Amino acid sequence: MNNVSGSPVGITIKSQRELDLMREAGRVVAKAKAAVKEAICPGVTSKEMDALAEEVIRGEGAIPSFKGYQPNTSMPPFPATICFSFNEEIVHGIPGSRVVREGDIVSIDFGAIVDGYHGDSAFTIGVGDVSEEAKSLMEATEQSLKEGIKCATAGARLTDISNAVQLHAEGLGFHVVREYVGHGIGRSLHEEPQVPNYGPAGKGPKLKVGMAIAIEPMLNIGTWRTKIMKDGWTVCTEDGSLSAHFEHTIAITEGGPEILT
Repeated sequence: MNNVSGSPVGITIKSQRELDLMREAGRVVAKAKAAVKEAICPGVTSKEMDALAEEVIRGEGAIPSFKGYQPNTSMPPFPATICFSFNEEIVHGIPGSRVVREGDIVSIDFGAIVDGYHGDSAFTIGVGDVSEEAKSLMEATEQSLKEGIKCATAGARLTDISNAVQLHAEGLGFHVVREYVGHGIGRSLHEEPQVPNYGPAGKGPKLKVGMAIAIEPMLNIGTWRTKIMKDGWTVCTEDGSLSAHFEHTIAITEGGPEILT
């Protein structure tokens, strides 16, 4: 889930014990992702996928990160376990009775808490036969995430990640969402630093061993500009074009970036 209100908690360096708990939270998130990915097909509802994810997360003794999450008093608490966003919806879609149809692309964001520590991850998937343009968008977004992760090494600057994401995305003709960003993560779902998906390299704090961050590119076929729907949560592309979203929680280790989710 994106950082939507700034991060009240500063940059923290995690101990080995803390990283082990985050690895466990990441394992639970990965299991929920796999279950939903296997179950999604034409005819299911987003609410059914939400129930499945919650069953998996709670079955592992974990707690959903998003359910009841309220970043500020101007927003209603998030009412579900996962964010489920259709087509032109970028992030934070609320699961409900809408039916998944052949040709849709859907972006699904998961979070879980284990002993007070969070894991956060997302993917976009095509349902049945989707357009070549949609396939290209999803592939570019996933690869943008991989390019960003490569730069998450001790001694690098934060915006080395941002720049790598932007260069890959825009090199393929897609547009990077700017109002919503990745974030630090740990005991809080959203910690510092904020991790934009655009900008020049070589800026921001120096990355250190023990930091944990969620990197999450959101790419649009059309404009990068967004709008928020009446539910106060769902974010859509301003022009109605398709959007895709991929995310991993990673730890910065002496051996390089470690994907936890």
